[in-house]
Amino acid sequence: MVTLSSILVTLPAQAAVEVATVKLADSSAVAREVAEFWLADDGANLRAATPYTVHTEMTAERSTAEIVPDGKPGVAAPVAPGGAAAPDGTRPTPSGKVYFIGDDNQPHWCTGTAVQGRYRNVVATAGHCVFDVEAPMGALGKWVFVPGQVAAGTAPFGLYVGKMGTAPYAFDDVRDYDRDYAFVNVYQGVVSPAPGTFTNVGRLVDVAGGQGFAFNQPVGPPVDVLGFPAGAHPDGSRPYSGATLERSAGATFAASVGVPRMDQPVGVESPFTGAGSIGSAWLNRYTADTGLGVLSGVTISVSDTDGDGRYDTGVSPYFGSEAGQVWKIATLTWTGIITR
Repeated sequence: MVTLSSILVTLPAQAAVEVATVKLADSSAVAREVAEFWLADDGANLRAATPYTVHTEMTAERSTAEIVPDGKPGVAAPVAPGGAAAPDGTRPTPSGKVYFIGDDNQPHWCTGTAVQGRYRNVVATAGHCVFDVEAPMGALGKWVFVPGQVAAGTAPFGLYVGKMGTAPYAFDDVRDYDRDYAFVNVYQGVVSPAPGTFTNVGRLVDVAGGQGFAFNQPVGPPVDVLGFPAGAHPDGSRPYSGATLERSAGATFAASVGVPRMDQPVGVESPFTGAGSIGSAWLNRYTADTGLGVLSGVTISVSDTDGDGRYDTGVSPYFGSEAGQVWKIATLTWTGIITR
Protein backbone atom coordinates (compact mmCIF):
# COMPACT_ATOMS: atom_id res chain seq x y z
CA MET A 1 0.00 0.00 0.00
CA VAL A 2 1.34 3.43 -0.91
CA THR A 3 0.63 6.39 1.33
CA LEU A 4 1.75 9.99 1.28
CA SER A 5 2.05 12.29 4.24
CA SER A 6 3.14 15.82 4.98
CA ILE A 7 5.58 16.23 7.84
CA LEU A 8 6.53 19.57 9.34
CA VAL A 9 10.01 19.27 10.83
CA THR A 10 12.05 21.91 12.60
CA LEU A 11 15.79 21.39 12.79
CA PRO A 12 17.94 23.26 15.30
CA ALA A 13 18.63 26.89 14.36
CA GLN A 14 16.79 26.49 11.05
CA ALA A 15 13.35 27.33 9.74
CA ALA A 16 10.74 24.61 9.38
CA VAL A 17 10.46 22.78 6.08
CA GLU A 18 7.50 20.76 4.86
CA VAL A 19 8.22 17.44 3.18
CA ALA A 20 6.22 14.76 1.43
CA THR A 21 7.03 11.19 2.34
CA VAL A 22 5.95 8.16 0.38
CA LYS A 23 6.05 4.59 1.60
CA LEU A 24 7.69 2.20 -0.85
CA ALA A 25 8.21 -1.25 0.73
CA ASP A 26 7.20 -0.49 4.31
CA SER A 27 7.87 -3.94 5.77
CA SER A 28 10.64 -6.49 5.37
CA ALA A 29 8.11 -8.98 4.01
CA VAL A 30 7.09 -6.60 1.22
CA ALA A 31 10.74 -5.77 0.59
CA ARG A 32 11.55 -9.45 0.10
CA GLU A 33 8.79 -9.69 -2.50
CA VAL A 34 10.25 -6.67 -4.32
CA ALA A 35 13.77 -8.14 -4.24
CA GLU A 36 12.45 -11.44 -5.59
CA PHE A 37 10.66 -9.64 -8.43
CA TRP A 38 13.90 -8.05 -9.65
CA LEU A 39 16.35 -10.88 -8.94
CA ALA A 40 14.24 -13.85 -10.08
CA ASP A 41 15.16 -15.68 -13.29
CA ASP A 42 18.72 -14.31 -13.20
CA GLY A 43 17.53 -10.73 -13.06
CA ALA A 44 15.10 -10.96 -15.99
CA ASN A 45 13.15 -7.88 -14.93
CA LEU A 46 16.33 -5.87 -14.44
CA ARG A 47 17.36 -6.79 -17.98
CA ALA A 48 13.92 -5.92 -19.33
CA ALA A 49 13.89 -2.43 -17.81
CA THR A 50 14.15 0.53 -20.18
CA PRO A 51 15.28 4.11 -19.51
CA TYR A 52 12.54 6.30 -18.04
CA THR A 53 11.37 8.84 -20.63
CA VAL A 54 9.08 11.05 -18.53
CA HIS A 55 10.09 14.75 -18.55
CA THR A 56 13.45 14.09 -20.18
CA GLU A 57 13.52 17.25 -22.32
CA MET A 58 12.68 20.91 -21.70
CA THR A 59 13.26 24.22 -23.42
CA ALA A 60 15.95 26.07 -21.51
CA GLU A 61 18.35 28.93 -22.10
CA ARG A 62 20.94 30.89 -20.20
CA SER A 63 19.58 33.60 -17.94
CA THR A 64 21.07 36.89 -16.83
CA ALA A 65 19.47 36.44 -13.42
CA GLU A 66 21.70 35.81 -10.43
CA ILE A 67 21.05 32.88 -8.11
CA VAL A 68 21.64 34.09 -4.58
CA PRO A 69 21.96 31.45 -1.83
CA ASP A 70 19.29 31.83 0.85
CA GLY A 71 21.60 30.89 3.71
CA LYS A 72 25.05 29.78 4.70
CA PRO A 73 26.69 27.11 2.54
CA GLY A 74 26.83 23.60 3.92
CA VAL A 75 28.99 20.64 2.92
CA ALA A 76 29.06 17.06 4.23
CA ALA A 77 32.05 14.94 3.26
CA PRO A 78 31.78 11.79 1.11
CA VAL A 79 32.42 8.24 2.34
CA ALA A 80 34.71 5.86 0.45
CA PRO A 81 33.39 2.44 -0.69
CA GLY A 82 34.17 -0.47 1.60
CA GLY A 83 32.88 -3.35 -0.49
CA ALA A 84 34.99 -5.90 -2.32
CA ALA A 85 35.42 -5.88 -6.07
CA ALA A 86 33.11 -7.93 -8.27
CA PRO A 87 34.49 -11.14 -9.83
CA ASP A 88 35.34 -9.22 -13.01
CA GLY A 89 37.38 -6.72 -11.01
CA THR A 90 34.82 -3.90 -11.09
CA ARG A 91 34.93 -1.81 -7.94
CA PRO A 92 31.86 -0.54 -6.10
CA THR A 93 30.85 3.08 -6.62
CA PRO A 94 28.08 5.35 -5.24
CA SER A 95 26.62 5.78 -8.74
CA GLY A 96 24.04 3.31 -9.98
CA LYS A 97 20.55 2.83 -11.35
CA VAL A 98 17.18 3.07 -9.64
CA TYR A 99 14.64 0.59 -11.00
CA PHE A 100 10.88 0.82 -10.64
CA ILE A 101 7.55 0.09 -12.27
CA GLY A 102 6.13 3.11 -14.07
CA ASP A 103 2.58 4.27 -14.63
CA ASP A 104 2.58 2.10 -17.78
CA ASN A 105 3.16 -1.01 -15.58
CA GLN A 106 6.52 -1.60 -17.25
CA PRO A 107 9.99 -1.71 -15.63
CA HIS A 108 12.15 1.38 -16.06
CA TRP A 109 15.27 2.95 -14.64
CA CYS A 110 16.86 6.32 -13.86
CA THR A 111 20.28 7.22 -12.51
CA GLY A 112 20.66 7.34 -8.71
CA THR A 113 23.48 8.07 -6.28
CA ALA A 114 24.28 6.80 -2.79
CA VAL A 115 24.73 9.74 -0.42
CA GLN A 116 26.22 9.76 3.03
CA GLY A 117 23.95 9.99 6.09
CA ARG A 118 23.60 8.80 9.66
CA TYR A 119 22.35 5.31 8.80
CA ARG A 120 24.24 5.02 5.50
CA ASN A 121 21.07 4.19 3.59
CA VAL A 122 20.22 7.22 1.41
CA VAL A 123 19.89 7.37 -2.39
CA ALA A 124 19.44 10.69 -4.23
CA THR A 125 17.70 11.02 -7.58
CA ALA A 126 15.18 13.18 -9.42
CA GLY A 127 11.85 13.52 -7.63
CA HIS A 128 9.96 12.21 -10.63
CA CYS A 129 12.04 9.01 -10.46
CA VAL A 130 10.38 8.30 -7.09
CA PHE A 131 7.01 10.08 -7.17
CA ASP A 132 4.71 9.10 -10.04
CA VAL A 133 3.98 12.44 -11.72
CA GLU A 134 1.74 10.73 -14.30
CA ALA A 135 -0.70 9.67 -11.57
CA PRO A 136 -2.74 11.80 -9.15
CA MET A 137 -0.58 10.71 -6.23
CA GLY A 138 1.63 7.89 -5.09
CA ALA A 139 4.99 6.34 -5.76
CA LEU A 140 6.58 4.45 -8.59
CA GLY A 141 6.29 0.75 -7.80
CA LYS A 142 8.84 -1.85 -6.67
CA TRP A 143 11.57 0.75 -6.22
CA VAL A 144 15.17 -0.51 -5.83
CA PHE A 145 18.72 0.76 -6.25
CA VAL A 146 21.59 -1.18 -7.82
CA PRO A 147 24.96 0.55 -7.32
CA GLY A 148 27.91 0.21 -9.65
CA GLN A 149 28.52 -0.10 -13.35
CA VAL A 150 27.29 -3.66 -13.67
CA ALA A 151 26.13 -5.98 -16.43
CA ALA A 152 22.39 -5.88 -17.09
CA GLY A 153 20.47 -8.18 -14.77
CA THR A 154 23.22 -8.39 -12.15
CA ALA A 155 23.72 -6.79 -8.74
CA PRO A 156 27.14 -7.90 -7.45
CA PHE A 157 27.24 -5.12 -4.83
CA GLY A 158 23.69 -5.81 -3.72
CA LEU A 159 20.15 -4.83 -4.58
CA TYR A 160 18.75 -2.25 -2.15
CA VAL A 161 14.97 -2.07 -1.78
CA GLY A 162 13.50 1.35 -1.08
CA LYS A 163 11.57 1.75 2.16
CA MET A 164 10.60 5.44 2.11
CA GLY A 165 11.03 8.40 -0.20
CA THR A 166 11.27 12.03 0.91
CA ALA A 167 10.90 15.16 -1.21
CA PRO A 168 9.83 18.76 -0.70
CA TYR A 169 6.08 18.83 -0.18
CA ALA A 170 5.58 21.35 -2.99
CA PHE A 171 6.91 18.86 -5.53
CA ASP A 172 4.21 16.31 -4.73
CA ASP A 173 1.49 18.88 -4.03
CA VAL A 174 1.78 21.22 -7.03
CA ARG A 175 4.50 19.55 -9.16
CA ASP A 176 6.95 22.36 -8.41
CA TYR A 177 9.95 21.38 -10.53
CA ASP A 178 12.20 23.74 -8.58
CA ARG A 179 11.89 20.93 -6.03
CA ASP A 180 12.20 17.93 -8.34
CA TYR A 181 14.60 15.94 -6.17
CA ALA A 182 14.10 13.11 -3.71
CA PHE A 183 15.96 10.98 -1.22
CA VAL A 184 15.11 7.32 -0.66
CA ASN A 185 16.00 5.27 2.41
CA VAL A 186 16.88 1.73 1.40
CA TYR A 187 17.08 -1.52 3.33
CA GLN A 188 20.41 -3.27 3.64
CA GLY A 189 21.36 -4.88 0.35
CA VAL A 190 20.87 -8.45 -0.73
CA VAL A 191 22.24 -10.81 -3.34
CA SER A 192 20.54 -14.02 -4.42
CA PRO A 193 22.96 -16.98 -4.47
CA ALA A 194 20.10 -19.35 -5.37
CA PRO A 195 16.51 -18.87 -6.55
CA GLY A 196 14.29 -17.63 -3.72
CA THR A 197 17.16 -17.12 -1.28
CA PHE A 198 18.85 -13.91 -0.17
CA THR A 199 22.14 -13.12 1.50
CA ASN A 200 22.56 -9.81 3.30
CA VAL A 201 25.51 -7.68 2.10
CA GLY A 202 25.17 -4.75 4.51
CA ARG A 203 24.38 -1.07 4.45
CA LEU A 204 24.52 0.73 1.12
CA VAL A 205 27.16 3.36 1.92
CA ASP A 206 29.34 0.84 3.77
CA VAL A 207 29.48 -1.19 0.55
CA ALA A 208 29.27 1.31 -2.31
CA GLY A 209 30.43 4.47 -0.58
CA GLY A 210 28.43 7.67 -0.51
CA GLN A 211 28.86 11.06 -2.12
CA GLY A 212 28.89 14.04 0.18
CA PHE A 213 26.14 16.64 0.12
CA ALA A 214 26.35 20.38 -0.54
CA PHE A 215 23.84 23.21 -0.55
CA ASN A 216 23.89 26.99 -1.02
CA GLN A 217 26.88 26.65 -3.33
CA PRO A 218 27.86 29.34 -5.85
CA VAL A 219 26.59 28.99 -9.42
CA GLY A 220 29.28 29.35 -12.10
CA PRO A 221 32.07 26.96 -11.15
CA PRO A 222 32.07 23.69 -13.09
CA VAL A 223 30.68 20.43 -11.75
CA ASP A 224 31.19 16.84 -12.82
CA VAL A 225 28.01 15.08 -13.93
CA LEU A 226 27.87 11.29 -13.47
CA GLY A 227 25.06 9.24 -14.97
CA PHE A 228 23.92 6.57 -17.40
CA PRO A 229 22.60 8.40 -20.49
CA ALA A 230 20.90 6.12 -22.99
CA GLY A 231 18.54 8.15 -25.17
CA ALA A 232 18.90 9.73 -28.58
CA HIS A 233 19.70 13.32 -29.45
CA PRO A 234 17.01 15.24 -31.38
CA ASP A 235 18.99 14.55 -34.56
CA GLY A 236 18.61 10.80 -33.94
CA SER A 237 22.22 10.05 -33.02
CA ARG A 238 22.73 7.72 -30.06
CA PRO A 239 26.22 8.17 -28.58
CA TYR A 240 25.36 6.48 -25.27
CA SER A 241 24.18 2.96 -24.49
CA GLY A 242 23.11 3.34 -20.86
CA ALA A 243 25.39 0.45 -19.93
CA THR A 244 28.35 2.63 -18.99
CA LEU A 245 28.72 5.20 -16.23
CA GLU A 246 29.52 8.39 -18.11
CA ARG A 247 31.09 11.60 -16.83
CA SER A 248 30.98 15.10 -18.21
CA ALA A 249 32.35 18.32 -16.73
CA GLY A 250 31.02 21.78 -17.45
CA ALA A 251 30.31 25.21 -16.05
CA THR A 252 27.07 25.88 -14.21
CA PHE A 253 24.84 28.87 -14.88
CA ALA A 254 21.47 30.38 -14.05
CA ALA A 255 18.91 29.15 -16.56
CA SER A 256 15.38 30.03 -17.58
CA VAL A 257 12.83 27.36 -18.43
CA GLY A 258 9.50 27.76 -20.15
CA VAL A 259 7.64 24.50 -19.50
CA PRO A 260 7.41 23.36 -16.82
CA ARG A 261 7.87 26.77 -15.23
CA MET A 262 10.76 26.97 -12.80
CA ASP A 263 11.81 29.99 -10.77
CA GLN A 264 15.42 29.07 -10.08
CA PRO A 265 16.76 26.35 -12.38
CA VAL A 266 20.47 25.74 -12.80
CA GLY A 267 22.05 24.62 -16.05
CA VAL A 268 25.27 22.74 -16.66
CA GLU A 269 27.18 22.35 -19.90
CA SER A 270 26.72 18.64 -20.61
CA PRO A 271 26.20 16.51 -23.75
CA PHE A 272 24.15 13.85 -21.95
CA THR A 273 20.92 12.76 -23.58
CA GLY A 274 17.79 12.70 -21.40
CA ALA A 275 16.59 9.11 -21.14
CA GLY A 276 18.72 7.26 -18.59
CA SER A 277 20.56 10.34 -17.35
CA ILE A 278 17.63 11.70 -15.32
CA GLY A 279 18.78 11.66 -11.71
CA SER A 280 22.47 12.05 -12.63
CA ALA A 281 24.66 13.43 -9.84
CA TRP A 282 26.14 16.93 -10.05
CA LEU A 283 29.34 16.74 -8.03
CA ASN A 284 31.48 19.53 -6.66
CA ARG A 285 35.06 18.74 -5.59
CA TYR A 286 35.05 15.52 -7.61
CA THR A 287 38.28 13.55 -7.92
CA ALA A 288 38.57 10.86 -10.56
CA ASP A 289 40.98 8.78 -8.49
CA THR A 290 38.44 8.21 -5.73
CA GLY A 291 35.22 8.70 -7.71
CA LEU A 292 33.98 10.89 -4.86
CA GLY A 293 32.69 14.43 -4.53
CA VAL A 294 29.79 16.31 -2.98
CA LEU A 295 26.32 16.27 -4.49
CA SER A 296 25.02 19.74 -5.34
CA GLY A 297 22.30 18.93 -7.88
CA VAL A 298 20.56 16.20 -9.89
CA THR A 299 19.61 16.23 -13.55
CA ILE A 300 15.84 16.48 -13.98
CA SER A 301 15.86 17.14 -17.74
CA VAL A 302 18.09 18.12 -20.64
CA SER A 303 17.90 20.78 -23.34
CA ASP A 304 19.22 21.62 -26.79
CA THR A 305 19.79 25.34 -26.16
CA ASP A 306 21.29 26.23 -29.55
CA GLY A 307 18.92 24.19 -31.73
CA ASP A 308 21.62 22.15 -33.47
CA GLY A 309 19.88 18.83 -32.83
CA ARG A 310 22.12 17.77 -29.95
CA TYR A 311 21.55 18.23 -26.26
CA ASP A 312 24.09 20.52 -24.63
CA THR A 313 22.62 21.32 -21.21
CA GLY A 314 21.46 19.47 -18.14
CA VAL A 315 18.98 21.15 -15.78
CA SER A 316 18.73 20.80 -11.99
CA PRO A 317 16.86 22.55 -9.22
CA TYR A 318 19.11 24.81 -7.18
CA PHE A 319 20.04 23.13 -3.90
CA GLY A 320 19.43 25.86 -1.33
CA SER A 321 18.70 25.70 2.39
CA GLU A 322 15.49 23.73 1.82
CA ALA A 323 17.37 21.00 -0.04
CA GLY A 324 19.83 20.82 2.83
CA GLN A 325 17.02 20.33 5.30
CA VAL A 326 15.19 17.75 3.19
CA TRP A 327 18.41 15.75 2.95
CA LYS A 328 18.96 16.01 6.71
CA ILE A 329 15.41 14.83 7.37
CA ALA A 330 15.95 11.84 5.08
CA THR A 331 19.12 10.88 6.94
CA LEU A 332 17.13 10.40 10.15
CA THR A 333 15.23 7.32 8.91
CA TRP A 334 16.55 3.92 9.90
CA THR A 335 15.69 0.96 7.70
CA GLY A 336 17.18 -2.42 8.66
CA ILE A 337 17.43 -5.77 6.92
CA ILE A 338 15.05 -7.81 4.78
CA THR A 339 16.60 -11.27 5.19
CA ARG A 340 15.05 -13.62 7.73
